[in-house]
Amino acid sequence: MPEGWIDISVPVRSGMVHWPNDPEVEIKRLLNIERGDVCNASHMSMSVHTGTHMDAPLHFVAGGTSIDQMPLDATVGPARVIEITDKESIKADDVRRSKLKADERVLFKTRNSRRAWEGEPFDEDFVYISQEAARLLADSKVRTVGVDYLSVGGYKKDGVETHVALLGAGIWIIEGLNLAKVEPGLYDLVCLPLKLAGSDGAPARALLRPTRL
Repeated sequence: MPEGWIDISVPVRSGMVHWPNDPEVEIKRLLNIERGDVCNASHMSMSVHTGTHMDAPLHFVAGGTSIDQMPLDATVGPARVIEITDKESIKADDVRRSKLKADERVLFKTRNSRRAWEGEPFDEDFVYISQEAARLLADSKVRTVGVDYLSVGGYKKDGVETHVALLGAGIWIIEGLNLAKVEPGLYDLVCLPLKLAGSDGAPARALLRPTRL
């Protein structure tokens, strides 16, 4: 990793935690040098909303923009990491205190980042963005919102509403980040999803680097 950059992506592996009812993650070796094949070659099967990934407006908006149409500067440029201590959700007051500006890229760090992505089962009680907070983010006209678990909306509450509020406002969403080694503050962000034609989302690799003043 080049000096100063922090990889905030989750490793993709067979059997990893995934959204309930999504397909299991499977990566298997089709050709193997150790078996006498000329090369190693693997097959991968999973939802596009697995691990570190991005949601396009098309995910919840009929006729919305697909992931391959995302402007690159939506996820390349200055970003702010904000730490949230609430154990249930990111609430409207959290957004108000953050005083976000139009076109900001914001990543929310919560207790989710302390989890062990390698082995823990799906957590139905992860910290999510409440629908009231999502509407304020939309009103603030931020460019991009990132969270440190598999969904911006909750599993038991505000799942659809939060997605619709953000994606309906044209906000690009990054989900499944690992912010465990990231302190709150200003950073340079690089997050690029796979260019999947016409897709509602795509796996992504995300990096942060502290802003050099």
